[in-house]
Amino acid sequence: MSKFKKKKGGEMPAVNTASLPDIVFMLLFFFMVATVMRQNTLMIENKLPQADQVEKLDKKSLVMYIYAGKPSTNYKSQYGSEARIQLNDKFADVKDIAAFIAAERASKREEEVPFLTTALKVDSKANMGLVTDIKQELRKVNALKINYTTRKGDALEGLKK
Repeated sequence: MSKFKKKKGGEMPAVNTASLPDIVFMLLFFFMVATVMRQNTLMIENKLPQADQVEKLDKKSLVMYIYAGKPSTNYKSQYGSEARIQLNDKFADVKDIAAFIAAERASKREEEVPFLTTALKVDSKANMGLVTDIKQELRKVNALKINYTTRKGDALEGLKK
């Protein structure tokens, strides 16, 4: 009489999938926490100019973005090819900037309002007259803290061509 018996058939045991739902939920929670939703959909061409001295802003939650540039190909037939202003997800005129600033100030806490920064994301091919009009309107509503958003690179590269 032997103590050991030979296995019959030699089939592989089934893979244990009991921990699979835990792994799936762990990945789902990770992506839910780590993902940042895009705030605005760009409706304009926005190739930012380059600058060699660039600083990052500390708190992006205190930044209001004003985009300027030509409408992208999807919107050229509707809005033409002149440079336009985009506030949040809508095209706007210069006169709408005051209402935009007031709405952004109202959405922030009172102690954060003095630290709000207006970031101008202007296409490198946009004309300076539009930028001047935006700055004049910002001056009227006392939004004097302005930031020009750029890409890091050689500032003179665009002038060499």
